[in-house]
Amino acid sequence: MPKTPEFLYFDLGRVLLKFDHPRMLRQMAEVAGVEIHVLREAIMPTGSPTEGDAQWRLEAGELTEDAYYDELCERIGRRPQRDKLEMASSDIFGPIGSSLDLLERLKEAGYRLGLLSNTCATHWRWFLDGRFPTLNSVFEVQIGSFQVGSMKPAAPIYEAAIAKAGVPADQIFFADDRQENVDGAIACGIDAVLFTDTAKLEYDLRARGIDC
Repeated sequence: MPKTPEFLYFDLGRVLLKFDHPRMLRQMAEVAGVEIHVLREAIMPTGSPTEGDAQWRLEAGELTEDAYYDELCERIGRRPQRDKLEMASSDIFGPIGSSLDLLERLKEAGYRLGLLSNTCATHWRWFLDGRFPTLNSVFEVQIGSFQVGSMKPAAPIYEAAIAKAGVPADQIFFADDRQENVDGAIACGIDAVLFTDTAKLEYDLRARGIDC
C-alpha cells in the first residue's frame, strides 16, 4: 500500500476543468478575421501546444504576452483588438464538477492542496478570476508553467512544486491526465497517477489512506 501523502497536487486541464483547443482556434480566427488554418499555423500548427510553437513558448514562459501578440500579428499580417483576442483564447474552459466537488471535500477534511498546470498568464487570469470559485479557495499552492519557466514533463517544474510544498517528494501525490507528465513526476520522486475520471482519482487517493 502506498504511503499517505502530506501534500496533494492536481493538474488543471481535463482533471479539474474541460478545455477545447479547436474552439480556441475558431474564436481567435474569427476575432482576427482570418481562416482557422492561418491562425493555427501562427500559434500551434499541431492543434495543441507543441515544443517550439508560439503557444508552447508562451506557456513555458519563453514569450511574454506582448511578444506573443506581436509574433501572432506578424504571422497573420494584421493586428486584431488584443482584449477581444485574449477573450477568444480564454473562453474555452468548463468545470468538471465531480473533481471540483472532490477538492472541496479534501479541503474541508484539512488536506494540503496544490495546482500544477502547464498554462499561460492569459488563461491563468481567466480561470482564477472567480468564475470557478473552488480554484480560488482550496489551493495552498498554485503553480503555472509560465511562472517557473518550465513545462511538464521537464524536471524543473516538479522541483518547483516540491519546494513550494515544503515536504519530501515521496510525500507528494500528483494526478495528471497525460502519461508523460505522470512519468516526469515519478522521475522526480513524486507519487503520481494517471487521471482518467474522478472515480478512479478517489480510488487512488483512498488507496493512500486519504479520506475522500
